[in-house]
Amino acid sequence: MTRPALVAVAHGSSHPAAAGTIRALGRQVSRLAPVIDVRVAFVQHGEPSLPEALAVAGPDAVVVPLLLSSGYHLAHDVGGPASRVAGPLGPDPLLTTALVSRLAEASVPPDTPVVLAAAGSSDPAAAAGVTAQAGLLAAELDADVMVGFAAASAPTVAEAVARLRGSTCGPVAVASYLLAPGQFHGRLALAGADWVTAPLGDHPAVAALIIDRYRTRAA
Repeated sequence: MTRPALVAVAHGSSHPAAAGTIRALGRQVSRLAPVIDVRVAFVQHGEPSLPEALAVAGPDAVVVPLLLSSGYHLAHDVGGPASRVAGPLGPDPLLTTALVSRLAEASVPPDTPVVLAAAGSSDPAAAAGVTAQAGLLAAELDADVMVGFAAASAPTVAEAVARLRGSTCGPVAVASYLLAPGQFHGRLALAGADWVTAPLGDHPAVAALIIDRYRTRAA
């Protein structure tokens, strides 16, 4: 029996490295699950488009949105039959694994307060999802974790960094809750933190989460 294809769809970015990062994530998914036909698509700023990918992948394809929370893009930009579209990636313990790994790669000392920096959304459910992910990260790190947003929500990342620095009188790290480089990630360097992590990118835990979302929906 042929397995339905997995179409991993990203919003897309005009940043030159963004599409490459998403394609690297797709390759990581293929390495972890070689029996699945994995395809990558973009809503904008990349090819193929989602309709193009779905046309090739077949009517039973499962669409996995490469979105860390619910919100406008999930509701309006991701096409395909609703029964074949998986939920957003976050919040999830596997994202906590990836975030902790990126903090270690940035040489952030243990117990350092962290701002979880998300893109932001006007959808309350999206903000609630980011807050839930911050709670998972705080429990894993046993450290203070505050949410900050790059746009559309408050507090901003810079405001969150300032609050944590003021309350702890020490250094603060920013954990990028973004999949790929782009405009939002570029703003994080200006937030006044002592460390800023790389995007989650093609971390194996993120790839494993995409496979989990696919298998749950395909079942």
